[in-house]
Amino acid sequence: MLEIDKLSLSIQRVPILHDVSLKIESGTTCGLIGRNGAGKTTLIRSIMGALPLDGGAIRFNGQDLHSAKIHERAGRGIGYLPEDRRLVPHFTVEENIMVSLWATKKSDLSRLKWVYDLMPEIGRFAERKAQTLSGGQQKLVALARAMVTGSDLLLLDEPFEGVAPALAARLMEVIGDLRSENLTVLVSESDYSHSQKVVDKVYVIERGQIRLMNDKVAA
Repeated sequence: MLEIDKLSLSIQRVPILHDVSLKIESGTTCGLIGRNGAGKTTLIRSIMGALPLDGGAIRFNGQDLHSAKIHERAGRGIGYLPEDRRLVPHFTVEENIMVSLWATKKSDLSRLKWVYDLMPEIGRFAERKAQTLSGGQQKLVALARAMVTGSDLLLLDEPFEGVAPALAARLMEVIGDLRSENLTVLVSESDYSHSQKVVDKVYVIERGQIRLMNDKVAA
């Protein structure tokens, strides 16, 4: 389970998140919906440890994440797809995927094979440089990189933003397939148009505050 309790965060003394609390049960997919600037990316980055907290707590599988560094969170089975992809342009697709494993000093390639089995198109352009791919293809690679280390939790920040409809549908298909893998997934969107059919619970974030919109699990 991912549990956030009364989290507050400021950037350059400007309050961004205000007493944010949420819970995502293990093996469920949760949507985080909000307009640009509402605090979605800030919240996800805080879960990954990229931003310091003013207060509150973040726990995953019963462990406090407050003092864990980014690579240590990845080592605990947390994968992260940032909104801007952050691929290394001159690396090949496979090298970009492997970066997350290198950071955690893991050598088990079974996760890489699993990703290729789930997304065979990634394997077909594994040797291409990331800079030669379209924006949508780069999103697929960034998702693959997150999945390699995200054996327990995936944080997907605006995965459909700026992606052509066909590739957005493919991304959603892959995310839907993850439901059978017992992964816990948090996916952010601005308008709830893609993930509605696969999420179990939806939180809405507005002006740095959060509320539960629906909970199909409880229902």
